Formats: sequence, structure tokens, C-alpha cells
Amino acid sequence: MKRIGAVLVAVGVLVLLFGGFRYNRERTLIDVGPIKATTTEHHQVPISPILGGVAILAGLVLLASSRRSLTGKDVG
Repeated sequence: MKRIGAVLVAVGVLVLLFGGFRYNRERTLIDVGPIKATTTEHHQVPISPILGGVAILAGLVLLASSRRSLTGKDVG
């Protein structure tokens, strides 16, 4: 659980820093004999900062719960 929590915190921080990701796709427009025309399409996938905050919070909860289970203390 500790690793999953650390990964969630790291992913959440990256989402808050970058806000999404971009990718390019090459598409063929015309392909007639020796003539070939292509274009590159640029796409951006936005990711809400709220999701980044939720990932950080969930990661911190997992880290805290794994620490509590390691020490043997039970709150309640």
C-alpha cells in the first residue's frame, strides 16, 4: 500500500504541474502512386486539477494508513 500511495502522490503532483498531456498523430491525406501528402495533428488531453488533488489526498491517506498498520496502533 505504501508504494501505491507514493505513486498516487507523485501522479497528483505531476497533474497539478502540467495539467494534461499532448500527443501528435501523423495522418495521410493523399496517397496516389509516388505522391504522398501527410499532415501532423496536434492533440491536447486536459486533466482537471481537482483530479490531481484527489490523487494526492488518496495517496496521503494510503501512506498514513500503511504507517499506522506498521506500528500496530489502531485509532478508534
